[in-house]
Amino acid sequence: MSKVMKIPAKLNRATMTPLDTPVKRKVAGYARVSTDSEEQQTSYAAQVSYYTEYIQKRADWEFVNVYTDQGISATNTKHRSGFNAMIADALAGKINLIVTKSVSRFARNTVDSLTTVRKLKEKGVEVYFEKENIYTLDSKGELFITIMSSLAQEESRSISENVTWGQRKRMADGKVSIPYGRFLGYRKGDDGLPEIVPEEAEVVRLIYRSFMEGLTSGKIAQMLMEKSITAPGGKEKWHSSTIESILTNEKYKGSALLQKKFTVDFLTKRVKINEGEAPQYFVEHSHPPIIDPEEFELVQAEISRRKAIGRIYSSSNIFSAKIICSCCGGFFGSKVWHSTSKYRRVIWQCNHKFSNGEKCMTPHLYEDDIKKKFIEVCNRIAPDKADFIASCREIVTLLSDYTALDKKIEEQYVHLNGLATAMQNFIKENAMHPQSEDFYKKKMAEYVKLKTKGEGVLKDLQSKKVTRLSRKELLEWLVHTLEENEILIDGFDEKLWRLMVEKVVVGTDGKLIFTLRNGMEVEV
Repeated sequence: MSKVMKIPAKLNRATMTPLDTPVKRKVAGYARVSTDSEEQQTSYAAQVSYYTEYIQKRADWEFVNVYTDQGISATNTKHRSGFNAMIADALAGKINLIVTKSVSRFARNTVDSLTTVRKLKEKGVEVYFEKENIYTLDSKGELFITIMSSLAQEESRSISENVTWGQRKRMADGKVSIPYGRFLGYRKGDDGLPEIVPEEAEVVRLIYRSFMEGLTSGKIAQMLMEKSITAPGGKEKWHSSTIESILTNEKYKGSALLQKKFTVDFLTKRVKINEGEAPQYFVEHSHPPIIDPEEFELVQAEISRRKAIGRIYSSSNIFSAKIICSCCGGFFGSKVWHSTSKYRRVIWQCNHKFSNGEKCMTPHLYEDDIKKKFIEVCNRIAPDKADFIASCREIVTLLSDYTALDKKIEEQYVHLNGLATAMQNFIKENAMHPQSEDFYKKKMAEYVKLKTKGEGVLKDLQSKKVTRLSRKELLEWLVHTLEENEILIDGFDEKLWRLMVEKVVVGTDGKLIFTLRNGMEVEV
């Protein structure tokens, strides 16, 4: 029978140094608190002090550092600078042992925790979890780590779900929360509700007023910077996206649409725009408005109008994209005659007058003439003001009935959900009973085509509903304005122009046909 002799290992596999060589372990501590509260600050300072003393009092340990993260969640290690710096130093050979309070202080994500521990293990770096008394290089270490990390991850899930439930309960109760630090015009009042900041509210009103005067978001941003007005969050630079957000945020009219976005995954914290996956809550009169609801809706209608016009829209004048050529259907644009002389005049003519090969026969218009003709329109319908208002109300009633449109939207949702189920069933069936690759690709292409078409139909239906709502609100404001004021005017009224005029078509004989918001046509 053969004789077997065991030759013991003499070298450390990680450092390749003799096992009997007395070497001090380079040790670092890791401390983290997840909020910036005063109580947690005390805990944070205590952790740092504790681990500094804990490591330094060991004669066989060499103190490296205590790495820290403050006010950062442990759910994901991506944004933890202290943690990431510690791991980088450990992998670079500057640390042999990391001491931390518990698995949950290290990471609440099982994948992150195990990946990091294994990465350190390959370099001979050990982690000691004091509370659980686990050394990761121990044979049982990884099993314990997996169990404890999973428990910690489930704890995070439970906390996340509780927080989400609490937020949705507040929403269902109509309690509005505003990110005051980045929200212009409001601050948190003594009663916990939003209250208006007067000087910031004036900036918001200036933005809305400038938009209705014809300026684009980019032009408004430029104007605010020229006036040295501070942007939300105390920033110096204004962006057109910031202006657009202010112009479309319903909170400025005193209402609030809650849960516009929701968190998809509690681990990654990925946020998605709510397209119907989670409930939403609309709270009317939830706080004092900065912008009159009627003015807000007029702005939404103007936004829709400009989007429909596209890049042709110019912010230079209130007549932009309102006056149409009867020859080519193009818009009239402003031109300056004799710009450097005392005879300087602004005229409006078809933008394609000389660019379509065949000259448009519509004449140019002077701004003063357009204004005079609008005054004539107002004065012509003034005697029948009651009938005009009645016709507007009839249209409002028709626009308020969304029954048919809502039914089509609901049917489209059912169609898309059925399509998604069919796709999933096909994929499962193919996994169990594989089809030919060509058949599978062809069938999936058909599903994708149907899905794309269905989503397009749904988007179009939703857009129609938004357009109807905007037109309804605009007509309601027009009715309100006409009830409070006379149509009979002796001077040009810009607000009345914006409210009443849908478009103006210029004939080749110079006559103008005004189409008003209620569909009435008046030729002058």
